Amino acid sequence: MVTEFFDAINVWLIWILPFAGAAIIPAIAKGSKSARNYIAVGFALASAASAATLIPTALAGHEVHSQVSWISALDLKAGVLADPLAIIMTNLVAWISFLIMVYSLGYMHGDRDLTRYWFFMLFFIGSMQLIVISDNLLMVFFGWEGVGLASYALIGFWYHDRKKDYVGVEGHRAGGIAMWTAPTHAGMKAFLMTKAGDVMMLAGMFLIFAYAGTFGFKELLADQGWAQAMAAENLLVPAAVLLFGGAVGKSAQFPLNEWLLEAMTGPTSVSALIHAATMVKAGVFLVARIGPLFFALSALNTGQFFEVVAWTGAITAFLLATQALVSPEIKKVLAYSTGSQIGYMMMALGIAGISLNYVDGYTAGFFHLMSHAMFKASLFMGAGAVLHTVHSRFMTDMGGLKKYMPKTYMFMLLAALSLAGAPLFTSGFWSKDAIFAAVLESGYSQAMPLFIMAVVVAVMTAFYTFRMIGMTFFGGKSKHVEKIEHEGHHVHEVGAVMWVPFGILAVATIIVGVSGFLFEEQLHHLFEEYLGESFGIHEAAPATERVFLNLNPVAAAASFGAFGVGAALGYVFYIARKADPAAIGRNIVTRGIWTFLYNRWYLNTALYWGGVIGPMAIYRFIWRYFESTIIDGINPAFQGAMTYMSRWVKGSQTGITQTYLFVFGAGILIVVMLLLL
Repeated sequence: MVTEFFDAINVWLIWILPFAGAAIIPAIAKGSKSARNYIAVGFALASAASAATLIPTALAGHEVHSQVSWISALDLKAGVLADPLAIIMTNLVAWISFLIMVYSLGYMHGDRDLTRYWFFMLFFIGSMQLIVISDNLLMVFFGWEGVGLASYALIGFWYHDRKKDYVGVEGHRAGGIAMWTAPTHAGMKAFLMTKAGDVMMLAGMFLIFAYAGTFGFKELLADQGWAQAMAAENLLVPAAVLLFGGAVGKSAQFPLNEWLLEAMTGPTSVSALIHAATMVKAGVFLVARIGPLFFALSALNTGQFFEVVAWTGAITAFLLATQALVSPEIKKVLAYSTGSQIGYMMMALGIAGISLNYVDGYTAGFFHLMSHAMFKASLFMGAGAVLHTVHSRFMTDMGGLKKYMPKTYMFMLLAALSLAGAPLFTSGFWSKDAIFAAVLESGYSQAMPLFIMAVVVAVMTAFYTFRMIGMTFFGGKSKHVEKIEHEGHHVHEVGAVMWVPFGILAVATIIVGVSGFLFEEQLHHLFEEYLGESFGIHEAAPATERVFLNLNPVAAAASFGAFGVGAALGYVFYIARKADPAAIGRNIVTRGIWTFLYNRWYLNTALYWGGVIGPMAIYRFIWRYFESTIIDGINPAFQGAMTYMSRWVKGSQTGITQTYLFVFGAGILIVVMLLLL
């Protein structure tokens, strides 16, 4: 009993500690700037330590569930639920966030607004942990809005809108819309676009609450009468899709993906946090949390919900991978990659629900979430180190940095190989291959189109990854590097406080990769037990016989082939430099394709025309022809009519008694005549 009590306290502390740190940081800053920095990192470490103590609980297949009274009028309780899913996720969030906070000591050194930075970083971490640990949808939504607020504040952190903090190529327009963005604009865009998803999520939550009378995950599973009532009225799948709408917004999935591509205006440490440990992973975690619940209701025909999830992920993965092929900015390449890789995760979690074996797809999707969190945090921090040194976000301003920044090069290369899915020794290979196998073995009628899209995306991923590494570290020095060296700026490796954090994560991806088969097997076993005990979901016999290292032969061949083709093309064009990529511009067809992709499929253009310029034009039309002409015309006319009537009534008041008696008598006579008719 005592142990359970302390475990429960520990779970509450995971999300309370970062909030507490955020609350006291401004007060500490008034006393000591140095203490402020280290105490902020210390609170992140304390939260991570609290999360780490729960790992034995997860490995044993147990959970910690604690509740306290909250809104008594609605019989709602606030609670935390540390089951194997939440424990793995909370440790992932906590430790990657801690490493990013350590990295920030070097990257943000000397910034005049560090108190605000530390406050929102801790607030961000606490909000994400609240999403992960909460045992009900309402508390999840509080954390959901918290990460939205923190992302707005941190994406627009450099709100002075200096040119060097913009993203995009200045002067680049598509369909009349500017494709370069200031920090304040990017922050507002992220806030508003994610709010579109939040509204859908809120609608789905309260639709379920109207039938179930509870937001609790455990309670929703225990009594499924609410689901039967909703299914009878054809509302169950719409409610699930509305909840998924929140995930689409937060995880930047199509069609709410455009905000993520411009969220690079914030500090690179913020980008690492958003892309690896918080914000965009919140949507994937939400689907992982509610997916088993809706799969357990599969008798009520919830398969359509999982189809929506799978196809949304597949479309997003393909869409954003194509755009990453041509982007000239290192952080935007990584941003496109994040949206694309999250599309993979969504595809896996979706295919799980329409599969013969739910556990396979579920494990594959979550394994890729873990793998991506490590290598993408490492890549973003590595990119920040490069930006910190060369003072440019454009890869055309880099080149030849391999000999100047050997540690950054080595660790970014390891993380990049994992992103590209280098076979057998990277975590990215195993998690991506698991997704391929889950799709192939699902038994879904449209599995082959999904599989083909996944493989094509893998080819593009390997290509743009090698393109990024080649343009940044290989070849000769760019004119920009020569210029800053001529001005006295020495291009050199960053300090240990910056390279150690992303070095740890890069090495971790290789350690997981080397033991990838065993790691995946253990994760699969853990989730098999968790899903079986919590939701009654059991593993079915595999449809396809697996061979070497438990690999599906077709999926493995596709994984090897996709990496080989993409990496070979990237190597030829950007590392060996045996072919000139500029040759693409000499052909009208390939030039047109390049322009189409560079302009982001004109989706950003459509967004602004349809969501901003169009509505503003309609408003101006209404103002000019309705408000100015009709409303402003009615007011004087109404005023004149009232004035005329007032004068007429005033003229009838003579003050002569005989006149009033005459009118009174005439009135009585008229009434009598009417009564006699």
